[in-house]
Amino acid sequence: MRKFVDLNLRPLIRDIDQVETMVNKSSELGYHCVGISIPQGAKRKEIRMLEKICNDVGIDLATRVDLFPKTPRELLSNLRRVRRRFEVVSVICASKPVARQAAKDRRVDLLLFPTDSRKRFFDLAEAKLASGVSASLEITTEPLLLLRGISKIRLLSCLRREAKIAKKFNVPIVVSSGATTEYLLRTPQDNAALTTLFDLTLPRRLCAISENPKAIIVRNRGKLSKDYVAPNVRVIRRGKPCSSV
Repeated sequence: MRKFVDLNLRPLIRDIDQVETMVNKSSELGYHCVGISIPQGAKRKEIRMLEKICNDVGIDLATRVDLFPKTPRELLSNLRRVRRRFEVVSVICASKPVARQAAKDRRVDLLLFPTDSRKRFFDLAEAKLASGVSASLEITTEPLLLLRGISKIRLLSCLRREAKIAKKFNVPIVVSSGATTEYLLRTPQDNAALTTLFDLTLPRRLCAISENPKAIIVRNRGKLSKDYVAPNVRVIRRGKPCSSV
């Protein structure tokens, strides 16, 4: 059975009622896992509250942080602080230098670009970098629901081009809602249908809302485990030191 993931819910985490409403709605719509964007300075008790809300409705929570660095140096500094604290790290790439740095850094899971078509820098060079470090291109559906006229046309044109580039370099695409309110949430099937606007095939549409985001969570939970040592190296069993002969 396919399990659907919305990796980008954006409630105000201090507004418990809003969090509960969005998590409950996500469960009703058929999602098995949600990622909630959490501020870098969030306290542990706030994260535990999010976990409890999700557990109460039987939905898996992936902790997520969104970085919005102005320079590559700021991005590197932020990554050192957050990588071991969150299960999903997204970088909002508002400039080409930041986009290039994010695309080649193994600590970055998602590349997210502003809605403004003039600030979307996902090109051939960036895709090639991302393909070497398993970074994914994230596309949110909220702008597709809210934009009108020429702004929506330009965004769709960019998304078609980016989806084509991602396919060429085998860069995974993750489709999420980016919703700030429950009224902008849609079923997984509805979100998949929206991706026909930028020419994703049916298998790629389904992977973008299930296997691709799930793979990020599984990979990073493994890295955050106490048994993780290094890539492809894990502790299988702990025991007493071998006695000398």
